[in-house]
Amino acid sequence: MRKKIVAGNWKMNTTVPEGIALAKAVAEKAAQTPEKVDLIVAAPFTHLALLAPVLEGSKVQLSAQNCADHTSGAYTGEVSVDMLKSTGCTWTILGHSERRQYYGETDEKLVEKTRLALEAGLDVILCVGENLSEREAGEHFHVVTDQISSVLFHFSAEQMKHIVVAYEPVWAIGTGKTATAQQAEEIHACIREVLGSHFGLQVAEDTTILYGGSCKPSNAAELFAQKDIDGGLIGGASLKADDFIAIAMAWQSV
Repeated sequence: MRKKIVAGNWKMNTTVPEGIALAKAVAEKAAQTPEKVDLIVAAPFTHLALLAPVLEGSKVQLSAQNCADHTSGAYTGEVSVDMLKSTGCTWTILGHSERRQYYGETDEKLVEKTRLALEAGLDVILCVGENLSEREAGEHFHVVTDQISSVLFHFSAEQMKHIVVAYEPVWAIGTGKTATAQQAEEIHACIREVLGSHFGLQVAEDTTILYGGSCKPSNAAELFAQKDIDGGLIGGASLKADDFIAIAMAWQSV
């Protein structure tokens, strides 16, 4: 059975004390969530080393939101995979639409970041997705297929065991808009088909694919009920422990 995951991406939110309080609240409530669901929180770099002991012993895993594409050196302001690993972090998000849009992150750069993360022993949540103009032009399947093939086809079936894909309809992030369950499912199914065409059916069936576009307690159950949706990459709703846990609890009815 594919791993079910609910991951919270805090983005550039919370001070360190606020982040510690939020992590404590999530860790305390996590035990009530279904056993089959893994929980992850992706906090700002400044928080990671302090959150690791807060989450230790709970079912909540710790993720970064990005990593550098170099191992060390004169790259002021960057954070390497070894630095992340040393904080107690076990995951990193890569290729989030905001990184692609605001910081010019390319698929080529994501190949290198993914390689370094995997070599350091970090698991990866790789984000893919189309923007509004691409959706309206009917190019969404092509865009997502190209992002998947341009990055993941550089890795082996064995490495894919440590990679989760997150589909983000960029037009539904922070806008209050949400792809319908059907729209989300058809893209997830497309991603699984693309993976199967390259890696084979088993890898495609085993790969966890998350939905990442304004998933909240009110729509989580409908989204998670879809055949190819294995959880969510949660933005705004992850900043409230009760909402984040409520999304994870949606798996009880699925």
